[in-house]
Amino acid sequence: MSRVSGVSRVGATVDVALGALLAAGFAAVVFVATGGTDLGPNTWIQIGLLVFAAGCALALLLDGPRGRVEGALALALFAALAALTYASIAWSVQPATSWTEANRTLSYLAAFAGAVALARLAPGRWAAVTGAIGAVAVATCGYALLSKVFPATLDAANFYGRLRAPFEYWNATGLMAAMGLPVCMWAGARPSAGRALRSLTVPGIAILITALILSYSRGALLAAIIGLACWFALAPLRLRGSLVLALGAAGGAVATVWALAHHAITHDNATLAARTSAGHDFGVVLFVVVALTAAAGFAATLGMDRIAVGDQLRRRLGTALVVLVALIPVAVVAGAAASSRGLTGQISHAWDTLTSTTAAQPGDTAGRLASLGNSRSIYWREGLKVGEHALLAGSGAGGFDTARTRYTTNPLAVAHAHSFVIETFADFGLIGIAVSLALFVAWLLACRRTLSIGSGDERHVAERTGLITLLAVVVIFGISSLVDWTWFVPGVAVPALVAAGWLAGRGPIADGRPRTHADRQPLFTPGRSAAALGIAAVALVAAWFVWQPLDSEHSFNAAITAMGRGDAAAALADARDAADSNPVSVDPLWEQSAIYSAIGDQAAARRKLLQATSLQPDNPQTWLQLGAFDLQRNRPTLAVGELETAHRLDLASAPITQQLAQARAALLSAAPARTGSA
Repeated sequence: MSRVSGVSRVGATVDVALGALLAAGFAAVVFVATGGTDLGPNTWIQIGLLVFAAGCALALLLDGPRGRVEGALALALFAALAALTYASIAWSVQPATSWTEANRTLSYLAAFAGAVALARLAPGRWAAVTGAIGAVAVATCGYALLSKVFPATLDAANFYGRLRAPFEYWNATGLMAAMGLPVCMWAGARPSAGRALRSLTVPGIAILITALILSYSRGALLAAIIGLACWFALAPLRLRGSLVLALGAAGGAVATVWALAHHAITHDNATLAARTSAGHDFGVVLFVVVALTAAAGFAATLGMDRIAVGDQLRRRLGTALVVLVALIPVAVVAGAAASSRGLTGQISHAWDTLTSTTAAQPGDTAGRLASLGNSRSIYWREGLKVGEHALLAGSGAGGFDTARTRYTTNPLAVAHAHSFVIETFADFGLIGIAVSLALFVAWLLACRRTLSIGSGDERHVAERTGLITLLAVVVIFGISSLVDWTWFVPGVAVPALVAAGWLAGRGPIADGRPRTHADRQPLFTPGRSAAALGIAAVALVAAWFVWQPLDSEHSFNAAITAMGRGDAAAALADARDAADSNPVSVDPLWEQSAIYSAIGDQAAARRKLLQATSLQPDNPQTWLQLGAFDLQRNRPTLAVGELETAHRLDLASAPITQQLAQARAALLSAAPARTGSA
């Protein structure tokens, strides 16, 4: 018995150490990459993920068990998606953006592949992965709430009422809270966890729910509901989980109601002084809520440990919970049927509001959580138009942003289609849809293999429950990605991809026997050594590709700095280096044009602008730059043609419309002069 308990203590220590390491990695992604839009921090995170994947692959190669590699098909199809993303640079309407998105996809592949390898190397460490996701979710949402408590220190420039730190995007903050809920519920319900940890999950849930509601994210709320329903449907800890969730939700409700009652906390454009004063009061409320829910969690933990519920009563209570949940949609349908529009009329009205492109948009208040009006239908229709006009291969990774402007007069600046499926169709066409669908099916089959155990087999119930929790995390992220662009935010995408990779790579739970000497292979053989060198070489090449856009940006900024101090020669050299590092970007060409103009070489300046239009002929900005250049130099005939091309590529751009009008006016005014002189 003492030997068994000693082994358990060692296993728990390993879980804590690995979980802390993974949580630190997730936190680095969250707080360094933030929204994933800043090239510098994002590049370093991507290289870090490549190192993580290469390290796990080398460890698996040199010391991994023999036998089938689980999740290999899903991994291969994910690699095919990444390869398609890089290949799309060749036909993209915005190849520089495609390179950036290809690097992001490669880093996501690295996160997924690293998790597959880890699951193969240490299948018993599932609790560390699950716990790490829960820990980073609570830490992130706690920081988000602290940005409301100490706005002058943590978020002075933010005048939005919606909670959006640290991603600077409220839906990502809400999604992180949603992803943490099933993990905290699992951690509080599992009997084998320590009493202190289980007690702390209750205030953790209170923090997550407060952040979820204060983000005003309807997509995250919907994803949380579906993910929790998935957990309750599959996990055997329903009664314990219900108690933990209810206590945490009560604390979250208190903090949320208090915050919503104070304008300076949850409404836009409050003064910093008002936000600071209300924030300090909010901090007191949060402290009290955390303390009380921790006490409630401790009492609930004692009760769960001391009160034994018989199998018959447990089944009855579980059935009652299922019936209660099932009655919710019934009540919704009954309410709709009793409304003035009737059931079919209410459904029709809700659908029309949800899909309308002219419906009133909800404001940035808590009322938006109950509103169906949204701008998603606009983005989705634009994405479908882009995909329809490039049906086979799409407009290139990240091309939606540039391609959409030729099909719409909508003046809104929209970088993403707000749906992974529609964005994939717009960017990669039917090829991308086929690859993504195949990847999804392969992953589902791998998950099914992992989670399938013989009926009545109780040996692996604890692990299966933990893996079901990981599945709920992936479901929540997937639902959000269907209706939003959270796929592009590394802080929420990477934990979900690690969870998905672990589920794919784990393999059947019943096969998780301890490794023996017979499972091991010689550490170094010619074949293994060559494969290890190959992995290292691939990782180095991949890191070099990821680094190039950032290197180009550094040279570009150096050119601007050199020009600012009057050193045109150094500026030109730096701009050329920027173009060499990123030959598909037009920014270095525009900078070279500006430098040539400054030193009086107008012919060379125009040649660089012409080169930009050749490099990105479907980008309206390249034609705008060339047209504006010719207009300033009294060449209205050339300018009109160039600006008409720009206008055809961007129907809603005010600067293009204004420049085109000026060029046409200049052309008309020049016509009489030419006639008179003749």
